[in-house]
Amino acid sequence: MKYILASASPRRKELLRKTGISFEIMPSSKEEVITEELPADVVTELAYQKAADIFSLYHKIHDEDFTVIGADTVVSYKDEILGKPADEQEALDMLSMLADRTHQVYTGVSLLIWKNGRKIIRTFYEKTEVTFYPIMREDLLSYIATSDPMDKAGAYGIQGDFAIHVKSINGDYNNVVGLPIGHLYQELKLAF
Repeated sequence: MKYILASASPRRKELLRKTGISFEIMPSSKEEVITEELPADVVTELAYQKAADIFSLYHKIHDEDFTVIGADTVVSYKDEILGKPADEQEALDMLSMLADRTHQVYTGVSLLIWKNGRKIIRTFYEKTEVTFYPIMREDLLSYIATSDPMDKAGAYGIQGDFAIHVKSINGDYNNVVGLPIGHLYQELKLAF
């Protein structure tokens, strides 16, 4: 089976390598269209769009069996989705809001599988609760100055320097990084 990751995220690439499967990367460049409101519905909708885009492109030129893996991650606080910050002020606002509170991280995953001449679709999401310690403004400004928050949903990366502010995690750590690899692996096993 050929596997294709429809994402350019270095974190997803690193996590998917842990499954032991070989894969190639073909990020979707299709514009995201959000019609849902709840975070779980938004991430599954976007993951499916990414996977469907690459599935269509790949299937036009290949008829071999293959699986496309699409994923999308959002940070949510009180059901409000916090995407990637537009600038340093927005990063500061997001992180200030999340400090000393619990928020949720949702990752949607969509598997579009072409096997024996038929299409199989498996879409799911994972939710993890993350609680931060109280964080001093100076610490937030120092972190923002590294530019690390600028390409991350919710303005932080749990696997990097910001880890010192994480008080607790309830759920899958890898989900917060960007891909619930255990759940993904189990879904792939069920599909075959």
